[in-house]
Amino acid sequence: MNILVLGSGGREHTFTHQIAKSPKCGALYVAPGNAGTAKIATNLPIGVTDFQSIKTAVLDHNIDMVVVGPEDPLVQGIYDYFKSDDQLAQIMIIGPSAAGAALEGSKERAKEFMSAHGIPTAAYASFTQETLAQGKAFLETLNPPYVLKADGLAAGKGVLILQDLDQAKSELEAMLAHAKFGAASAKVVIEEFLDGIELSVFVLTDGQNYKVLPTAKDYKRIGEGDQGLNTGGMGAVSPVPFASSDFMEKIETRIVKPTVAGIKKEGLVYQGFIFIGLIKVGDDPFVIEYNVRMGDPETEVVLPRIKTDLLELLQATANGQLDQMTLEVTQESAATIMAVSGGYPEAYEKGKTIHGLDQVDQGVVFHAGTALDSGDVVTSGGRVLAVTSLDEEFRQAIKKSYQTLSKISFDKMYYRKDIGFDL
Repeated sequence: MNILVLGSGGREHTFTHQIAKSPKCGALYVAPGNAGTAKIATNLPIGVTDFQSIKTAVLDHNIDMVVVGPEDPLVQGIYDYFKSDDQLAQIMIIGPSAAGAALEGSKERAKEFMSAHGIPTAAYASFTQETLAQGKAFLETLNPPYVLKADGLAAGKGVLILQDLDQAKSELEAMLAHAKFGAASAKVVIEEFLDGIELSVFVLTDGQNYKVLPTAKDYKRIGEGDQGLNTGGMGAVSPVPFASSDFMEKIETRIVKPTVAGIKKEGLVYQGFIFIGLIKVGDDPFVIEYNVRMGDPETEVVLPRIKTDLLELLQATANGQLDQMTLEVTQESAATIMAVSGGYPEAYEKGKTIHGLDQVDQGVVFHAGTALDSGDVVTSGGRVLAVTSLDEEFRQAIKKSYQTLSKISFDKMYYRKDIGFDL
């Protein structure tokens, strides 16, 4: 099969790396890709939401399957675009329809879905500019901290958790009346704060059947001890040590099964990944959010632990035959540490030459924000590289990743030195 992976980050490099191992993989393309994917596939200079150019590439390269990495093309309806085009309709797309992708595209839609299907989540209400006064009044009924979420996609930055009521009111006004997060915050969901420890559960579904993939925990804050600004993720560990078999059974019974049943009941076309952001409150799981694709950097620890041929799993997903597959997962733990550009997640410089990649002799370096410049690998994003290692014990996996990272350098490189500190 000829495969096209859409995206340019560490998640997409990991997909490319795993798919390339399959005997079923023919020609492998990534759009737009990065310096890491260029070593194992052919990069195509196409944006992930440029559907017309994607169509041309798919036809030119006889693509059999498109694996969609990021959320934007899914929310904008790439699945529907393909299925409504006679030339593209037979091509396998890994990802939900636009209606399915609304579970990530709209926080309010996700909350309504959870409420309709009895899935445990925090109490909430949603507001627009017209109901700003009611929103401020609703905040007064809650205890701090106050959780404000932009309804639409805000590149992972649309969630505020605030201790002060007056600050929460002024931020609500900034979001609704002054478009703090652009169109994404034209509507804001306010929800009660749940106090607990977070984890992510990943599910692969063909809309009828499902497989629960390895769990992961990522670290969003830029600073050690989970301090400072939110980022796209500074590292991850899989599996999550505190997710016991009893707790996982609760997640499957109370959350995974009703989520897949809800998708089926509502007639949503969904052939792809469900990323369930959870919080463990006491001994009970609650859903914080749905994402309709794999997470980043969680993909860099989840996929390397899957022993089953990934391409076979994806083919079965697209063909509605996931029930015929056996999911094999290594018992080893995986840890990934993210190296980022100095200044990230605020202003940072690009084009810094990366040294030491040829010195890496253990683990895998997944490229997140890199490019090729006259043969040199240079930085091209905020999150630059994710170093993943496996070991029987998660602390040893973390140690290995730090050892590998110590061989790599670029100007103003930064990484957290405490990934896994809370486990």
